[in-house]
Amino acid sequence: MIYHFVVGDMAAQPLQEAILNEPSIQGEIIVLKDLLHVGPLQKEEGQGFSEVRAAFWQQVTGSDKPVEVTDMERLLEVSKHMYDNPDAQAWLWMAPWPADVCAYHWMLPYMGKHTGRFYLVSIAGLPFLNEDGKVYFPKNISEILPRELVKARRLARQLTPAEFEVDGDEWQKMVTDNAGIRTHEGGKKTAPRTESYYDNILLSFCSQQFQKAHKIVNQAINKYNVPTGDVYLGWRLRMLAEEGKLVLQGDAAKTLKDFEIKLTGGDAIVAGNEATTEAAN
Repeated sequence: MIYHFVVGDMAAQPLQEAILNEPSIQGEIIVLKDLLHVGPLQKEEGQGFSEVRAAFWQQVTGSDKPVEVTDMERLLEVSKHMYDNPDAQAWLWMAPWPADVCAYHWMLPYMGKHTGRFYLVSIAGLPFLNEDGKVYFPKNISEILPRELVKARRLARQLTPAEFEVDGDEWQKMVTDNAGIRTHEGGKKTAPRTESYYDNILLSFCSQQFQKAHKIVNQAINKYNVPTGDVYLGWRLRMLAEEGKLVLQGDAAKTLKDFEIKLTGGDAIVAGNEATTEAAN
C-alpha cells in the first residue's frame, strides 16, 4: 500500500490519473489542503495545531461558516496505518513550491518513525514534456501530464537517516519564527517573511480608479508568480483597506468579484525591489 501525499486538489488530479495507469504505484492519494507557507504555526497552551490553522483561514476567508483543517488528523491516521501495516509506504510528491517544501518539513517528525518507508518524489529542476512534446520545467505537480508523472515515479527515493537528522530541525525553526509568510529559497530551504510581504506588488496594480479585486489579484499572481493563492491576496487587499492605504467598495465578505478597490491618493505605487525580485519564491 502506498499513501501518496500531494499539496492541493489541482496537483491531485493528474496524479490520480497517473496512479490509475501504473499498477506499481497504485494506492491512496492524501490531498493536503492547508498551505503551510502562509499564516501562524505556533500553538497556544491547550490549543491543537489544526485549531491554529483553522482560525487563521477563518480570518482570511471571512466566512460565516466554520473552517475545518484536517491535514494533521489525516497524517496521524496514515502514520497509524503504517504502524499496523509494515509494508505500507508514504510518498510525498514535492514541487519547488513553498507550500510543498513546508509540507515536507511538517511531515518529517511523523514519517521519521517509519524508517525506510518514507519516499520523496522531488521534481525540482527536472525537465518534463508538455502536450506539444516540448521540454519545460514545472513549478507545480498540477502542471505535469499524467503520463509524465508515471515516468516520474522512478524519482521516488527513500529519505536517508542523514536527511531526517539534517532537515528535522527545520520545522521547529519555522514554528519558532512563526512568520506570516515563508518563501522558498531553493532546495528545501525557506525564509521567514512578514504577512505584508506581497503588499507592494498588490498596490503596484492599483490606481485612482476603482478596479475589481479579482483583477488586481490575478495580475499579481500572473506577473510575479505570487504563490499564496488568491484567497490570501484578497485578504491582504481588505487589510490594506483597513490600514487606509486603499479605498474599498462593494461586499468584501463575498468573492473577489464582489468588491472593488482603488488607491487613497497620490501616485500609483511601484513594487519594491525585494518584492519583485523574490515574489516567485
